[in-house]
Amino acid sequence: MQLYNNVTAFSVWKNYTANVADLRKSMEKLSSGLRIVNAGDDPAGLAISERLRAQYRNSAAAATNVENKINYLQTADSWLQKIHDILGRMAELSVMANDGTKSQIDRDNLQVEFQQMQKEIQRITSGATAAAKFNGLYLFRGGSGVPTMTGDGVVQGYGHVRLQVGPDSNMVFNEDSINLEADNFTVIGSYNTYSYGSVNMTLLGSSMNSVDWASLICCQHLSVSAQSVAQGAVDKLNIGIDYISSTRAVLGAEMNRMEQTLSGLRNYEENIRATESRIRDVDVAYETTEFSKYQILTQIGTAMLAQANALPGLVSRLVS
Repeated sequence: MQLYNNVTAFSVWKNYTANVADLRKSMEKLSSGLRIVNAGDDPAGLAISERLRAQYRNSAAAATNVENKINYLQTADSWLQKIHDILGRMAELSVMANDGTKSQIDRDNLQVEFQQMQKEIQRITSGATAAAKFNGLYLFRGGSGVPTMTGDGVVQGYGHVRLQVGPDSNMVFNEDSINLEADNFTVIGSYNTYSYGSVNMTLLGSSMNSVDWASLICCQHLSVSAQSVAQGAVDKLNIGIDYISSTRAVLGAEMNRMEQTLSGLRNYEENIRATESRIRDVDVAYETTEFSKYQILTQIGTAMLAQANALPGLVSRLVS
């Protein structure tokens, strides 16, 4: 029996401190809900889980981008619905003006409303004060609303609506936006099919260099002030309605694509979160068992340490 070095007490203390450390770790895991509280708990698992965590956080941000784009498209479609309504009313006015029983005063009154409808479409779509916007971006000026300038300060265009739709930088959509500005000429009919104008026609043009240019809505050549021109206005407006319908079909297709993209992102995020959870999160049932084990061992260790510390006292009996 040794007095100077209580080897038994040291051995008990060593096991006791190890059990206390394990008990502390178990308590940290249960209280935080994490299996990996710090890098030392599982270095490789920590690296994998952080990469997965970045993936699902990026996916959540990309899903927000997609939701914003859906709202952008829905806003544009709402404005196009309004243009459809206006075009429908203009077609009605054209039919009403193509009536030989009406006087010129009647047609002049119809022309007043017809011109107001033209101006309203132009107010919605054209110019720096165009009403159709989303978060400050122009919906119908052919881009994001941010002008691209040439060296001499001339506006080239308004760019594309580009957004990231996935966790990695190369996962982007770069779609052309709608251009319904007054000076945007689009081929929407043919001279052989329609006996007026040129094959190049504008939806909203307000100034033409030649009478060969046939405007669908805003140009002076489209009018119901006389029966002869009212008859031709109906055909032109029908083409305009078809053009807007085609544009809305494109928007609808893109909206459906965005919905599918959003659904895919949500599924991807869910699976990545589940994988990261299996690596990073604590198994409460298992860890509760470990906690109980270390708790009991710590209690027993405390009792054994008291007994081991009492052993040197027995030496006094040998020398008494």
